[in-house]
Amino acid sequence: HARRNSLYWRVFLLTSNSIRGGIMAKDSTMVNDRKEIFGWAMYDWANSVYNLVITTTFFPAYYAAVTSLKNFPDGVTFLGRHFVNTELKDYVLAFGFLVIALLSPILSSIADYKGNKKNFMRFFCYLGAVSCSLLFFFDKDHVTLGLMCFMFAGIGFYGSQVFYNSYLPEIASEKDMDRISARGYTMGYIGSVLMQLVGFALVMTMEDKGLALTITFLLVGIWWVGFAQITFSRLPISPKTERKAKTHVLINGFHELKTVWQQVIKMPVLKRFLFAFFFYSMGVQTVMLVAIDFGIKILKLADDKLIITAVIIQLVAIAGAVAMSKLSATYGNIKVLIFTVLLWIGVCITGYFITTEVHFYILASLVGLVMGGIQSLSRSTYSKFMPETKDTASFFSFYDVTEKLAIVIGLFSFGLIEGLTGNMRNSLLALIVFFALGLLMLLATAATQKNKITSN
Repeated sequence: HARRNSLYWRVFLLTSNSIRGGIMAKDSTMVNDRKEIFGWAMYDWANSVYNLVITTTFFPAYYAAVTSLKNFPDGVTFLGRHFVNTELKDYVLAFGFLVIALLSPILSSIADYKGNKKNFMRFFCYLGAVSCSLLFFFDKDHVTLGLMCFMFAGIGFYGSQVFYNSYLPEIASEKDMDRISARGYTMGYIGSVLMQLVGFALVMTMEDKGLALTITFLLVGIWWVGFAQITFSRLPISPKTERKAKTHVLINGFHELKTVWQQVIKMPVLKRFLFAFFFYSMGVQTVMLVAIDFGIKILKLADDKLIITAVIIQLVAIAGAVAMSKLSATYGNIKVLIFTVLLWIGVCITGYFITTEVHFYILASLVGLVMGGIQSLSRSTYSKFMPETKDTASFFSFYDVTEKLAIVIGLFSFGLIEGLTGNMRNSLLALIVFFALGLLMLLATAATQKNKITSN
């Protein structure tokens, strides 16, 4: 989901990072340094392999095989307890997102201090890349190692992303930011697809499928850290005279979130929309993260079928984002979001009953359609409801933390229900509660918005 969000995040958040610091890093008359821009974009090429290869396709397939009932008839043992394999994976992933949510305000604050952020970016890059490579040693005798590496890879990815994003205003003129941001997005997509094809070729040609997958994990880490060296060699280090003095750097981000919340509660439309976003994101993000697990566990899809599913979801998500944008121009954002949440409820109900591979492909297409649309439209809707302020970075930091906390609750609930009932279908059906709460808050948002227009 981070790949699909990156372009929107940069358009709204990155442009404002330098504004929050009180200056624009580079004005519209500056000449962009091609080497710096290429180096910056190469980090998208480097780290995007984590999203597509690790979280979306190969790791879920390998994890399901390693932790199957054949190897663990009584469930996977972790911290002295037995868990359903996918239940445990959901818990670990939820905890990882909780760490990310807690770190995000701190990292955003550190990113404002331009002198040391390359070192922080390098640290999280290496943390993620090494964690991916260590998955090479993940087998049925080292499940805890595999889960910890999976979690730390995610922390490394999202942690480095904060500093990567904050570089854009420093290396690009304001008028070129959208174009350069899109260039990074494109390079990330191409790089991740190439790495996925390498993994796919290994799986198809090697007799030992497990070894093919673990080699792919190793290659992901090498790819990530290797191409990142181009980035680190070309991104600038700000002179000491230009560095922003920062005191209380570990708590400033949380102070900013508190300030944003104090403004939000005084704005009825924005407040209701944020609650709606919080609830339906619990469902949206959870479905996105467990969709492949569902195909593996419930429908017993083969690895090549999973790759096809992942490609379908990504391609349709792009079309969904474009379609929702056009519909919102005609019917308004909130009405389209209400319709989209209703479609998500339909996805959950349909998912409960599907039994065939063809059904899953159709459902995956629908997931992709509503996934791309609801993410892009939610972010643009939030930007429209925001107050007029130069401190947009703080508002989007608040938005990002809200989304991460929603993921934590959604994943934990999904895993808990599967653990209690022994059936992932029940977890999927239970997500309807989150979507229903989101739908009610969207209706309240529409009513409040209408009353506000009438009173004016």
